[in-house]
Amino acid sequence: MKTSRGTLVIDVDKCKGCELCIAACPPDVLVMSSTVNEIGYRYPELTPGCTGCTACQMVCPDFVFTVYRTTS
Repeated sequence: MKTSRGTLVIDVDKCKGCELCIAACPPDVLVMSSTVNEIGYRYPELTPGCTGCTACQMVCPDFVFTVYRTTS
């Protein structure tokens, strides 16, 4: 079981649907939406299990992820 160190917020309106974050996510908790954002692209949605690892944030060319770390 992976320990959660945080979670993230996705700015879906800035996303251009490249899907780099989907492949980069170690806990495999990002999925592409079935709907599109205001500029016509599908965007990632977060499912339970985010560890706050920042992999999605590091690969995103559009800077749509904000990772919030929790304190223990």
